[in-house]
Amino acid sequence: MALSQQDVAGIADYARIALSPDELAHMTTYLNEAIELLEPICQYNLEGVEPTYHPIGDLSNVMSADEVDCNVRALEVKTALSNASVVHERYFRVPSILGDEGGDC
Repeated sequence: MALSQQDVAGIADYARIALSPDELAHMTTYLNEAIELLEPICQYNLEGVEPTYHPIGDLSNVMSADEVDCNVRALEVKTALSNASVVHERYFRVPSILGDEGGDC
């Protein structure tokens, strides 16, 4: 299944990537070469093979509880915040990345 320049232009537009005519030609060739490299995968006989949704099966949560273990060396809050330019109570204060909701630092 080869991609046309129109296909690649559509993909680039969807990804909001501007391509010059030279870049479009180069990218079309590049993507078609990548597809050719993947072609042998289509030759596998997958009849009767169940789909795998997660590579390690039923493993659902590998996160440990968010608890402080006093036996493990931990940095004191005062020490951690000592070089911060702005703090709020016991937290680092950083500029908002989501808009003006939180105000300035």
